[in-house]
Amino acid sequence: MDLSCFKAYDLRGRIPDQLNPELARDVGRAYASWLRPSKVVVGQDIRLTSPELTEALTEGLIESGVDVYLIGECGTEEIYFATDHFDLDGGIMVTASHNPKDYNGMKLVREQSKPISGDTGLQAIKALIEAQDFIESPRRGEVHALDHHAAYQARLLAYLDPIDAIKPLKIVVNPGNGGAGAVIDLIADAVPFEFIKVHFEADGHFPNGVPNPLLVENRGSTIAAIKASGADLGIAWDGDFDRCFFFDHNGRFIEGYYMVGLLAQAFLATDPGSAIVHDPRLTWNTIDIAETSGARAVMSKTGHAFMKETMRAEDAIYGGEMSAHHYFRDFAYCDSGMVPWLLIAKLMSATGKTLAELVDDRMLAFPASGEINRRVADAAAVIKKIEAAFMTPDAVVDRTDGLSLDFKDWRFNLRMSNTEPVIRLNVESRGLPELMQEKTDLLLGLIGGELA
Repeated sequence: MDLSCFKAYDLRGRIPDQLNPELARDVGRAYASWLRPSKVVVGQDIRLTSPELTEALTEGLIESGVDVYLIGECGTEEIYFATDHFDLDGGIMVTASHNPKDYNGMKLVREQSKPISGDTGLQAIKALIEAQDFIESPRRGEVHALDHHAAYQARLLAYLDPIDAIKPLKIVVNPGNGGAGAVIDLIADAVPFEFIKVHFEADGHFPNGVPNPLLVENRGSTIAAIKASGADLGIAWDGDFDRCFFFDHNGRFIEGYYMVGLLAQAFLATDPGSAIVHDPRLTWNTIDIAETSGARAVMSKTGHAFMKETMRAEDAIYGGEMSAHHYFRDFAYCDSGMVPWLLIAKLMSATGKTLAELVDDRMLAFPASGEINRRVADAAAVIKKIEAAFMTPDAVVDRTDGLSLDFKDWRFNLRMSNTEPVIRLNVESRGLPELMQEKTDLLLGLIGGELA
């Protein structure tokens, strides 16, 4: 059996050769054998293959004696919410997030929505499938429908409290034909926002391209709608909306790195002693904000499961990755694509500032390249080559995730992707955009390869 869909922190694979109903059923059986849960919540994204995979996964769980609570078509964060809120033993989301439409996958959590990554259970589950070593249950589990919507809506609206202080912003919302539109509709009547809807209807055929706003070619429709409508803010999501992406009132895409800093700043304004978790790719802005507030900035390996594990270990109030994953202590330490934009709308209301005004100074203080992806024949060899070229006595080395080298006025991180066959580069400087660009060009010249 091909088990190449088991990745560092979830399952992702092509349908049907890397993931299919037979394997989905075995995932259910192995998950039950490893965790021994009694009650598990299961949901699915809008992909065309998600219903059949969910059915097979559910069958594997119930034949192992697990009671399954189905919440239907949803976002990944709704599984995190339901697992924690309803005190269930675990949760599984059938999704491939932003991967091509012939892919699917799963994200797994245990009680309290604690993540199950390669380090904390995925490899054990994989081994049980390889050995076909599953528990035999004397009873067959039951399937229940679980309506979580009222509780989930209340949790989201709490982030706007007091609602009377929120200004009536005009917001472009672009789910990319993924699942986020259903949540916008869920809260629309309770918030004072005018929503300008773009690619709003869920459609697993992805008629406007795979929902991944990190791709520059996928941003044009959001930018055009902002300019045409005079919106105050633009939001776009990936398919399972555990990530959200921001555009200011000018239609400018705001790199996730600066949104991490802005949200950290907002949390630390009211809770200055807390920890903030960040990934290794771009760091100086977040560290500066944390240290200025008397907080601790804690580095984690890149990836949603690793970030959540670090969030829990540090009891951090907030964590963020430049890839637009944002994590919240009061959301079971999990990532959400809805909570960030609600908090930014609240911050804009409280300060009377535009998003541009809230981030411009930080963008000038720490100019960054954004993530640049290159497809290379041997990523490990490239990282060795770059290390040899740039290693000097004054370099500060960190290997939390790939290779990070910090110098006095600039730094870079170079790492192999956990989900794609590419190498990823990020460069930043201290207020010196020309130096940042110079070093970026130098590194890319040495890396070679093709743009990915």
